Amino acid sequence: MSEITPFRVEISDEELDDLRTRLKNTRFPESETPDDWSQGVPLAYIRELTEYWEKDYDLRRVESRLNQHPQFRTELDGLNIHFLHIRSPEANALPMIMTHGWPGSVVEFLKVIEPLTDPVSRGGDAKDAFHLICPALPGYGYSDKPAEPGWGVEKIAEQWARLMNRLGYERYVAQGGDWGSAVTTAIGLTDQEHCSAIHLNMVSAPPDPETMDDLTPLEQNAIAGMKHYRDWDSGYSKEQSTRPQTLGYGLVDSPVGQLAWIIEKFWAWMDCDGHPENALTRDELLDNVMMYWLTATGASSGRLYWESFGGGGRADEVTVPTGCSIFPKEIFTCSKRWAEKRYTNLIYWNELDKGGHFAAFEQPELFVNEVRNCFKSVR
Repeated sequence: MSEITPFRVEISDEELDDLRTRLKNTRFPESETPDDWSQGVPLAYIRELTEYWEKDYDLRRVESRLNQHPQFRTELDGLNIHFLHIRSPEANALPMIMTHGWPGSVVEFLKVIEPLTDPVSRGGDAKDAFHLICPALPGYGYSDKPAEPGWGVEKIAEQWARLMNRLGYERYVAQGGDWGSAVTTAIGLTDQEHCSAIHLNMVSAPPDPETMDDLTPLEQNAIAGMKHYRDWDSGYSKEQSTRPQTLGYGLVDSPVGQLAWIIEKFWAWMDCDGHPENALTRDELLDNVMMYWLTATGASSGRLYWESFGGGGRADEVTVPTGCSIFPKEIFTCSKRWAEKRYTNLIYWNELDKGGHFAAFEQPELFVNEVRNCFKSVR
C-alpha cells in the first residue's frame, strides 16, 4: 500500500511578495467599449479586485482555511494527489468522495464540510453524517501536474476508486459537479462493486429527440441555454481543449490574467443577478483564484479539457443509483425525462429555485440538504 502523508499548505513570504509586485505592476488594457460584461470582465471591476487583492485581502487566508482540516497526499499512478479527508464523529457515517471542476477547487466545499460530517453540531441527525474525501483533480491545486498525456476523466475515476480503497472504504458514494460530474459518473460506471450511488449537480444528458415536439418550459430554457453557451460562452473551453499550453503562459505569469479568466465564469455561471459578489464575497472569490495562482496551474488545469474532449468519451448507460439536483442557473440544465435516458436508475430528482454552477459554494445549505436527501435511501 502506498503511503498516505499528512499535508499542510505552506506559502512562503517570497511567493506573496512576488504576487504583490505583479499586482502592483499590472499593465491593464483599455476599457471595454459597451457598458456591460458582453466583452468580458469590465475594466473598472478588475481594477477594484486587483487593488483589493494587493492591499486588503489576507494573502494567507487560503492557507489558514485549508489547514483547519486534515489534508493528505498519496501517490496514485505516479502522481501525488492532494485531498481533504474529514472523518465524521459518527461511527456509521457514509463515506463520500466529492469532486470539483474548473474553474473551481476544493475551496468550493469548505462551507459544507462541517454540516455534512457533523450534522449533530448543527442541530441535525446523526443518521445524515458522511465521512468526506475531497481530492484536488490532477493538475489542480496541490495535486501534482501530469507530465505525460493520459489523465482524462476515466483515469481519474479509476484513481479515485483506488484512493477510496486505500483509505479503507469498501462501500462509498460519490458526488460531483462540472468535471466532478463527469468523474463521478465514470466512477458509477467503473466501480459499481464499491460505489453504491452517485449524486450530480450538473447532469450530462443530451436532449431526447423524441421530446422535441413537446418541450417543457425547463427543456425550452435548456436548449436556449445550450445555444447561448455555444455562441457566447464556450470560447474558454475551445481554447483549453485545443491549446492549453499557449493559454497557460499568460495565466501562470499574470495574476490579473488568471483572475479575469476565472471571475468571468463565476459571473456567467452563478445565480448572482449580474454581479459575482451578489453570490460570493470578494474574499471567497479570491480564495478560489489563489488556488490557481499559488500553484501555477493555469496550463495544467486546462489540460483536462484537452485530455477529455475530442476523444469520444464514454456516454454509456449509467445503472448505478443516481440522484440529480438541478440548480436553475447551471450552465446546462436537464429534464428528468432526458436524464432517465442515460441515468436509468434515478433514485432522487429535484429542481431548485435558486443556485447555480458552484452549488456548494453559492448555496451551501441547499446543497447539503440535496446530498442528504439523495443518499438517505442507500445508507
